[in-house]
Amino acid sequence: MARTASALHILVKNKEQAEDIIAKLKKGAQFDVLAKQHSTCPSGKKGGSLGEFQQGDMVPAFDKICFNGKLFTPHLVKTKFGWHVVKVLYRT
Repeated sequence: MARTASALHILVKNKEQAEDIIAKLKKGAQFDVLAKQHSTCPSGKKGGSLGEFQQGDMVPAFDKICFNGKLFTPHLVKTKFGWHVVKVLYRT
């Protein structure tokens, strides 16, 4: 059976902006609000929700965080699309 995960993410163009978003999250900002304000991904309109996906569905660096990173912790990930702030909600 394939492993699955669910995550939220905010996609931005540069590392500094992503680090600023992580700092705001650590101070108590709401992930969905920041996603709607800053994300360049269409998922930003849904608060950054990517829903549930299978292992291997995402690009390798993103997939690695989703299936190995700490849950509920904002992670910084660089991919060909830009810089992601990723919060993994669960995995099976």
